[in-house]
Amino acid sequence: MTATRILEQTPAMTLQREADRLAALQELDLLDSPRDEGFDRIVRLIQQIFDVEIGIVSLIDAHRQWYKACDGLSFGEIPRDASFCRYVVAAEEAIIVPDATLDERFADHPAVTGDLHVRFYAGIPMKTKAGHVIGTLCAVGKRPRAFGIRETGIMQELAGVVMERIELLQTASTDSLTEALTRRAFKTEADQMVTLAQRHAHALSCIVLDIDHFKSINDTYGHAAGDIVLKAVSATCKHTLRATDLFGRFGGEEFVVVLPYVDMDGAMATAERLRKALEGLTVDIGDKTISVTASFGVASRSLTGKDIETLLAQADAAMYRAKQEGRNQCRSWSALQKDAVTGGERKRVLRTGFILFDDRRNLVNCSVKSLGSDSAGLVVSDASDLPEEFLLQIPADGIETTCRVIAHDGHNLEVVFQ
Repeated sequence: MTATRILEQTPAMTLQREADRLAALQELDLLDSPRDEGFDRIVRLIQQIFDVEIGIVSLIDAHRQWYKACDGLSFGEIPRDASFCRYVVAAEEAIIVPDATLDERFADHPAVTGDLHVRFYAGIPMKTKAGHVIGTLCAVGKRPRAFGIRETGIMQELAGVVMERIELLQTASTDSLTEALTRRAFKTEADQMVTLAQRHAHALSCIVLDIDHFKSINDTYGHAAGDIVLKAVSATCKHTLRATDLFGRFGGEEFVVVLPYVDMDGAMATAERLRKALEGLTVDIGDKTISVTASFGVASRSLTGKDIETLLAQADAAMYRAKQEGRNQCRSWSALQKDAVTGGERKRVLRTGFILFDDRRNLVNCSVKSLGSDSAGLVVSDASDLPEEFLLQIPADGIETTCRVIAHDGHNLEVVFQ
């Protein structure tokens, strides 16, 4: 079934509800955010209280279920279409499955029939005060079990604790692990810097850097070792930067910098200094030594880069090009513009998107994370089988257009409209 037909058969109320839900999730700005011990503690409590193998706190965007905290699984996200929790989002209420082999929705699911051997599932919606379901709290076990009103009530109380923790994090200004600014605090200060730069017509630039192969560090040496690497990277960056530069942590291994009074040439020079400093960084973990590199994207204030969201989206796109071209490199948005012939204005958003190719015979769900008049940033579960050109539909904006990929890193795609 093509995306056009899917949209034709989807009630407008459902499309609007999903758009509102994603807007609420975007406002919280938690997707791909750093680990938090408060959430980790809650999933461990779920395991202990209910004697299950897996506890999860998850957020659900347009194309995936992302685990903000998880104990008992080796992966950090799954496609939304493969998730038990998509039914919780659709119903906006708890779903309890005592034995998945007896439930027609899940009996043939690979998590049930395969090595995970899932039998029991309890999914509780995590709701904002306005009633939008942004994610789920889950207890998952490998043995069938009963789950009554009392147990469901305990899970609902824990879901309330999660939402209170989310609200508390909105007020935090410093990342507890790296001592860099949090996303929200960084954006608040960066917005002020950009406003002043616009008012007084002085230069300002933005750098996005992402640690290369960080997942393999966590997988090989453990999360404790990964945390040590993150702290070392943060300390190295702060030592290299000026006191007037703004430095924040945006994701698990993504950091951002704003450089006031620095143009593109100066920003590229700063990015190169940071790259060399991290390339020379080694971290000792027991008797092992870990080497570190990072990929950098740079954007500067211009007529089309008037706010921090646009600069971040542009720097993101350049960073993905650096990843694509071999990592441990610095790339600029201005160079990417010349290759892509794009105007450049972009806004960070969170929208549902559909990628169609092979004459609309194949469809892939995506999340639209940034959008401009002639380009977009997309996230998919796996970009390896996608062609370089495809049709993109964004229902909330009434967009259907042919796109060309100009940068990607396996999950993130930067595209220009044809």
